[in-house]
Amino acid sequence: MNAFKIITESGQEIRFTYYFDSAPITSKAFSEILPFTRLFYHARVSGQEIWINNGPELDIIQENASVFTEAGEVVLGPLHPARSKTAGCFGIYYGEGKGLDACNIFARVLESDKQKLLALGNSIWRNGSQQLTFTATE
Repeated sequence: MNAFKIITESGQEIRFTYYFDSAPITSKAFSEILPFTRLFYHARVSGQEIWINNGPELDIIQENASVFTEAGEVVLGPLHPARSKTAGCFGIYYGEGKGLDACNIFARVLESDKQKLLALGNSIWRNGSQQLTFTATE
């Protein structure tokens, strides 16, 4: 399984691909906990990001970690090191942004779905939180 998708409240699907080359442990661990649903919010200080602070708790190492992301990238704050300000956080950057602390960057939206992600991010920014379901793709 090389990909996953988000299903929005309106039933729209947004597809992502894993960074198996640069974040193999995070990618594999995330793929194994699918599916799940969470209520996502817009970030306050990290830019154009939708996020949660109750992300999947994966007991994984820090890998491919940075505060610098590109639009469309997916990040997860590993539980270790414990000093991390982002432990347990999960986010998706739909535009420019910079994290508060290093997170594992492990996936990216498909180029063909980038506009859908931008619309979702803007919708959450303007209208408030939204329930999103994450599931594997065939």
